[in-house]
Amino acid sequence: MQNCFRQGSDFEMYTHKNKNIMTLKAKHIVEEIKGVRCTIIEKGATAKRAEFLKNLMEYNKFEVIVADEPLVEGSPALFTVGTTNLVFNPVIAVYELSLKTPAGQKVSPDYWNQESIECVDEYWESVK
Repeated sequence: MQNCFRQGSDFEMYTHKNKNIMTLKAKHIVEEIKGVRCTIIEKGATAKRAEFLKNLMEYNKFEVIVADEPLVEGSPALFTVGTTNLVFNPVIAVYELSLKTPAGQKVSPDYWNQESIECVDEYWESVK
């Protein structure tokens, strides 16, 4: 298997310390972000996660809008990431393998969730 990350790239391995983050969900959510209707890619993303998703989606030619979520005392800043493409569904895009990494590999569920730097085309072969 090939490594999807290039040395020195903006795409760094991100380990989820808080397992309560938003992962791929089947429901297609459309909301307004900064006055623009968007498909929600992820809510409650950390700054690093929001940057990862923004870079990945922009590489795949999607317009991305990132907005700050209201601050909660004692917690880090969280962000909502969305795309102006209202028919985009992250679950379908990831499992259809229609997104590409900057290295040209197909984005797997583990890559999307930043749990692995390997791009496994057959998601059912991904073993934890």
